[in-house]
Amino acid sequence: MAFSQTSSLEELTINTIRTLSMDAVQKANSGHPGTPMALAPLAYVLWKKVMRFNPRNPNWLNRDRFVLSNGHASMLQYAMLYLTGYDISLNDLKNFRQWESKTPGHPEFGITPGVETTTGPLGQGFVNGVGMAMAEAHLAAVYNRAGFNIIDHYTYGVCGDGDLMEGVSHEAASLAGHFGLGKIIYVYDDNQITIEGKTDITYSDNVANRFEAYNWHVQNLGDQANDLDVLLKAFHAAQKVSDKPSLIMVRSHIGYGAPNMQDTPEAHGSPLGEEEIRLTKNFYGWPENENFLVPAEVEKHMRECVERGLKWEQEWQDTFNRYSNSYPDLAGQLQDALNGKLSRDWDEKIPLYQADEKPLATRSAAGKILNSFVDRVPWLVGGSADLAPSTKTLIDNTGYFLKGHYQNRNIAWGIREFGMCAAASGMALHGGLRPFVSTFFVFTDYARPAIRLAALMEIPVIYVMTHDSIGLGEDGPTHQPVEHLASLRAIPGLNVLRPADANETAFAWRAAMTRTDGPSMLVLSRQNLPILDQKTYGNAAGLLQGAYILSQEQGNKADAILIATGSEIHIALEARKILAGKGVDVRVVSMPSWELFRQQSDTYRQEILPGGITARVAIEAGVAQGWREWIGENGIFLGVNRFGASAPYKEIYTHFHLTAENTVAAVIKLLE
Repeated sequence: MAFSQTSSLEELTINTIRTLSMDAVQKANSGHPGTPMALAPLAYVLWKKVMRFNPRNPNWLNRDRFVLSNGHASMLQYAMLYLTGYDISLNDLKNFRQWESKTPGHPEFGITPGVETTTGPLGQGFVNGVGMAMAEAHLAAVYNRAGFNIIDHYTYGVCGDGDLMEGVSHEAASLAGHFGLGKIIYVYDDNQITIEGKTDITYSDNVANRFEAYNWHVQNLGDQANDLDVLLKAFHAAQKVSDKPSLIMVRSHIGYGAPNMQDTPEAHGSPLGEEEIRLTKNFYGWPENENFLVPAEVEKHMRECVERGLKWEQEWQDTFNRYSNSYPDLAGQLQDALNGKLSRDWDEKIPLYQADEKPLATRSAAGKILNSFVDRVPWLVGGSADLAPSTKTLIDNTGYFLKGHYQNRNIAWGIREFGMCAAASGMALHGGLRPFVSTFFVFTDYARPAIRLAALMEIPVIYVMTHDSIGLGEDGPTHQPVEHLASLRAIPGLNVLRPADANETAFAWRAAMTRTDGPSMLVLSRQNLPILDQKTYGNAAGLLQGAYILSQEQGNKADAILIATGSEIHIALEARKILAGKGVDVRVVSMPSWELFRQQSDTYRQEILPGGITARVAIEAGVAQGWREWIGENGIFLGVNRFGASAPYKEIYTHFHLTAENTVAAVIKLLE
C-alpha cells in the first residue's frame, strides 16, 4: 500500500475519513459523499483536539454534545465514531444504509452509539442543539457549586446552507442569541451547493450579518476548510466568548479532491462512481484500489481518544463523588432527574374535583394541577409560545429562564412554535430535565415536524395544547382545529389525551409524567366543562387505560354505545338521559386516548366495546378519520367535516349538529 511520501499523520487521518465516506456511499450505491470529503479536516480538529467525550460511555453526563444538523452527511459522523473508538465497527460502515445497521442514512438517536439526536429534516438539529445548551445552562445554574462545576460542557454542531434556509433556524438563532447561550459553538459549512444546483439561484443572505444581528459571536474564516491551525484557533476563540453563542463560517469545497465532481451538485447527493473514486484517491496519494482502508498508524492515533475519554470521565466522577458528599440532596435530585424518577408521593397534592364545583375549562384545570405537583418534580421545566395566560402553563414561585437567570423554570419561547418544540426535544435529549411546551392546538401545524421527530426518537416531551376545537368560539376557523386530532393521532408513538373534565385532566397529567418512552399531548378545552360526578360515573382513573365505561347500561346488554372524547362527553351523557326516557339503554364510553386504549389487552378492549354491540355513535368536534376503528362500518360519527366559523361556541355546536338531540336521533336510526 503506497501512500504519498509527504503525507503527515494528520493528513493521513483526514484522508482516511474521506475515503471511508466515499467507499461507504459507493458500496451502498446511495448517500452524500461530498460534505464528508469537504469537512474531514474540520471533523478531525473538532473530535481530536477540541471536544471532550468518552467513547466507552457515550452517555457520560458532562460530555460535549455534537449535532450534525446537515444529517445527510452522516458518513462524516460515522467515520469519526468508528475511528475514535465508539461501538461502531468497520463492518458497520460497510453496512451503511442497510437494514437494521448501526449506520442508517441519516443519524438516528438510539440506533448509533454517540449520536445525540435524529437529524434528517434540515434545520431541526440546529434547534435541538439550542435546547441542549439551554439544558446545560439550567442544570449548571441549579446544581453547580463553588469548586464543583459538575455541569460544564459545550454543544458543538455543523450546519449547512439548507439548515440556514429553513425558517426554524431563524427562530432558534434568535432565541439562542437572546438567552446568551455561550456554550453553543456551531460551524456553518458554506459550500454553496444544494441538490438542485449552486445556492446563488435561491440564496444570497449575508449570514454573518444575520447572526451578528441575532447577537451571536461570528468568525468568518473564508476559504480555510483545510487549514487545521486556522480551524483550531477559531474553536479556541469561540470558547473564550461566554456570553454569546458562536458561529464559525468556513467556505468548503464539496467533494474535495474529486477531479470531475468537486463543487458540483452531483457530489452532494450521489455516489461518485468507481472511476471518480479511483481518481480522487490518486489525488489524495491513496492506494487507488483499496476500499475501507484504515492505516494502522491512523487507528492508533485516533484510538488515543479512548484512554483520554476514560481519564476525563474518571476525573469528573471523582469530582461528582466529592460533590455528593458535600451536597447529598442536590446530588440525589440530579440522579433522580437523570433517571426520570418520580417520588412516590409526587402526585399526592393533585386535587380531586367534586361535581358541585363550578364548571372548569380543562386548560384551567391543567394549570392548577401542574402547580399542585411541580414542586415535587424540580426537574420539570417549560412554557408556552407567548400564550401562558391563555394556556395556563405558568409555574408559580419561579421566574423566567433568561440570560443570567438560567435557574428559573418558566421558559418564554416567544411566538416560535416550531423552534419551541424542537428545542424542547433537545432539552429532553440532553437529560436531567422533563420539558413541557404549550400553545393553541391549531398551531401544532407550525410544530408538527418537531413533534414527529420526538415520537420517532421516543423522548418524553409533554405538549400542552389548548383551545382544542370549535369550542373556542369567536376567533373563528383560523384558530379552530378541525383535522388536528386525526393528524396528530396518525403520528406513531405520540399519545394524544383529550380529557373530558378536570379529573380526567389530572390523570392525563399522570399519564404524561409517568411515560418515559415517548411524547404525550394533552388536548384541552377553552370553554368551561362540568365536573363529572365520580360517585355516579366511572372513575376518571380509567383515562390511564385510554377508554373506560363512564356510564353503565342498566340491563344485561346495552342497546347501543355512545363514544366521545373531551367536551363532547357531556353531550353523550345528556343524550343518554333522553334515550333512557325513551326506553333505550345505552352505554357511554369516555375515550380520551386511542393510543392508550390500543395498548390494553384484547379482553379489556372487549369489555369496553363488546363486539356484539354494533349500534355505536361517536361524538367528537373534529373530522371523522380513524373513527371507523371504534364504531365499525355501520356506526355513525357526529363531528365536523368542514372548517369552523366565528360565533359563540354554543351556536357553532348547534349549527354543526353536535347536540344531544342529534345524538339521540342517530341512535334511534341505528336501532330501527
